[in-house]
Amino acid sequence: MTHRMGDPSRRRTVKAINLLLPFTPVRARWLQLMLLLQACLAIALWALSGSTTLPSPMEVARAWVDLVQRQGLLFELWASVKVSVIALLVSTLAAVAVACLSTAPVFMPAARLSAAMRFLGFAGLTYVFMLASGDAHSLRVAILSFGMFVFMVTSLLAEIAATPRERIDHCRTLGMRHWRITAEVVLLGKADVILDLMRQNAAVGWTLLTLVEGMTRSEGGIGAMLLNQNRYFLLAGVFAIQLTILTYGLVQDALLSLLRDSLCPYGRLGQEGVPA
Repeated sequence: MTHRMGDPSRRRTVKAINLLLPFTPVRARWLQLMLLLQACLAIALWALSGSTTLPSPMEVARAWVDLVQRQGLLFELWASVKVSVIALLVSTLAAVAVACLSTAPVFMPAARLSAAMRFLGFAGLTYVFMLASGDAHSLRVAILSFGMFVFMVTSLLAEIAATPRERIDHCRTLGMRHWRITAEVVLLGKADVILDLMRQNAAVGWTLLTLVEGMTRSEGGIGAMLLNQNRYFLLAGVFAIQLTILTYGLVQDALLSLLRDSLCPYGRLGQEGVPA
């Protein structure tokens, strides 16, 4: 009897130890609970650290309220969101078009050149984009689109190269030819991958946005506001803006993940914790 009464606690101990082992299946609610606990622990350590160089959570909260009420933080965030969304759509459409064209040998060198441009910095290209853009808003969209486009092309070319030859032969067996095969294998067969890369590129866009908005501060934006706060070493304001961007980014990432899972539910089959 005593042995049986000890079994539940023993099983709980074993499950807790399993959380330290790689590739242990865990329910989503347990992951969410651990995330919440670790976030609370991090905030508590931050608040109790007593650092004289970093702002406390209360100072950051007061700075956030001040930025919202007096400096229009949420309006600047909306301005940046519009630029980010437009650039994301433009870069995704352009990258998918280049990836599809790369299936024809004559377009492959141009596609690889586009991928190689990810090593270029914005400093030498700003003047070129400035000549091609009519105003500061168009300049922002162009530079940000380029920054996301080159990385998405690189990922799509790798996905196409990893496509099994059997899948292409299967399309030919069904009577498909040439560009119809491209549409079937790349556009339809890689739709879930394209949406996932789009989600990742959206995050890349936010890391580039501060740099892009710093080039054209007359248009405002949360990136320009962040640079202004950093210029005068207003760390509480910097942290408040960064946390605002982080919060929006997590919401955006969740929405794009939901869109991918809704349009391409088959993309989750075979993943860890997802039944096949």
